[in-house]
Amino acid sequence: MRLLPILLFCLASLVHAQEAPMEVDGAMTVNVLQARYLYERGAVFIDVRPTREWSWGHVHGALHYELAGRFDELARPDWPRNMPLVIYCDSDVCPHGAEAVRMAVSWGYRQVFYFREGYFAWQLLDFPQGKGLQGERLVFNRPER
Repeated sequence: MRLLPILLFCLASLVHAQEAPMEVDGAMTVNVLQARYLYERGAVFIDVRPTREWSWGHVHGALHYELAGRFDELARPDWPRNMPLVIYCDSDVCPHGAEAVRMAVSWGYRQVFYFREGYFAWQLLDFPQGKGLQGERLVFNRPER
């Protein structure tokens, strides 16, 4: 009888799990190997996960702009619209990455890459990872407003 509440909780979690779309209009979907290629060529990685997940680990050097927080700062006109952006969440069951990509495209960014597989795929292949900002170099540092 004790297992019934646990089973119901697990089933409810599966019902609410939502797979992220395969593509986003105006952006190119990339897999983990293509994301690594862009990383090696200096693309700006944007992590849209909540702060708690960001602190557990992220793509080394990625900027943290939580979708529910500071992400809308990218709408400001002082961000260059031609820089390559690789936007990601944790995995292909996280729709936040796709939503952030849609927003970036609508703000006029011309090189938006949708890293649908996200951080878990990056971590699985043991690609460069960071925790917090310790030992990382940021592309640029924006003052808090």
